[in-house]
Amino acid sequence: MTVPNTALRAVRTGMRMSQDDFARALQAAGHRVGEPNDANKRLVQRWESGAITAPRPVYARALEVVTGLPISLLGFAAVPNGNVADDQHGGHDLTTPMSDLATPTPSARTATVHRSYEGVWLSRYQYYSSGRGDSFAGQHFLVMLQHGDRLTARSLPGSASSSLSLDLTVDGAVVTGTWVEQTDPAGYYRGARYHGAIQLLAEPTGRRMAGKWVGFGKDMDVNTGPWELIFRDASTSKATLDLYNTSAE
Repeated sequence: MTVPNTALRAVRTGMRMSQDDFARALQAAGHRVGEPNDANKRLVQRWESGAITAPRPVYARALEVVTGLPISLLGFAAVPNGNVADDQHGGHDLTTPMSDLATPTPSARTATVHRSYEGVWLSRYQYYSSGRGDSFAGQHFLVMLQHGDRLTARSLPGSASSSLSLDLTVDGAVVTGTWVEQTDPAGYYRGARYHGAIQLLAEPTGRRMAGKWVGFGKDMDVNTGPWELIFRDASTSKATLDLYNTSAE
């Protein structure tokens, strides 16, 4: 007996796309990353019905590009865990399927630039904890404001136990800046404050950015990991912020 993929359907409907629209977006994403596919409405139906439990690799990449989410969050089989490499200088460089598969690829084709980034965004990053010997993910809902080419983003207090702030500068499709996270005093890091640099590449739609962070660990070693921002709502009204002031996990 097949189990419907309600996660994928929820993501698609949340993007306000019909199954036909979603299939066309997958085809466009495939062309954009140099891996054409023949996605169609029937294929989307089979995914959502549970008849197909794991997409072929060519579709997996397109699905992550279109939705901005890893396959494991789309109701399919979990993707392999990330690889942690010792950088020979005390730090750790974390690479994961999120960064390997979902980082936007610049296109030579001229695209309309979405110049307003204001609104609510979902922030997702991953890091390696040397003390626990494993990698973890941090998620927050952020409210982003824009003044010219400057972006400031602050986490909504109810979206995570830690608070996060980003100060960024936009230069074409490249977004560069700094991050600061104040951890939960009652959590594993006991209120420690971490900060570092971040560089992201914005997709032509302006609705997703992906790249890497750089920061110092507890022994002052330099670490890196993937980071992505996914657009959720253009409104910054109190009603909208109240809606997203809930756990992003």
